[in-house]
Amino acid sequence: MISLVQTVLRRGGTLTNFLTIPSCSTSSSPVAAVSAIAALKLGKLNHVAIATSNIANATAMYRDILGASVSTPEDLPTHGVTTVFVSLGNTKIELLQPLGEKSPIQKFLDKNQDGGIHHICIEVDDVYAAVESLKTSKKIRVLDPKPKIGAHGKPVVFLHPKDCGGVLVELEQA
Repeated sequence: MISLVQTVLRRGGTLTNFLTIPSCSTSSSPVAAVSAIAALKLGKLNHVAIATSNIANATAMYRDILGASVSTPEDLPTHGVTTVFVSLGNTKIELLQPLGEKSPIQKFLDKNQDGGIHHICIEVDDVYAAVESLKTSKKIRVLDPKPKIGAHGKPVVFLHPKDCGGVLVELEQA
């Protein structure tokens, strides 16, 4: 790990940029993984998404007990979810509840009955360029062939968790 960090720093990267995302590569070459990640120009953590079977209860906990500011629930039928955003100042929590029979969140809850962290979302300067870079590098699989419009009305794409240290990563246009 130390040699990987040293390689990032030698190539002009910063430790902050390196730590923005877990190691995301099926490659055995740490340098190749860092190069692929650096090409994405990762930005800030936009949100952490938490799957829940009862969005009303989860919203009430963050609002009424923890004192957070929360959005109103929004149904996103094309994504099969209902969302509520919890504002944290420097980032957000996205609460996700299944919507419809083919909801990917329902599949997650079938495996994790208590709910839990579903994905993290990181902003990128150009999500379309990021997708092309990832497809070309063949280091990280993109789950959709092209970005879709996400909950914030911006293009998003998801990266395969098996290529990202077991974490489902969403890239969102900054």
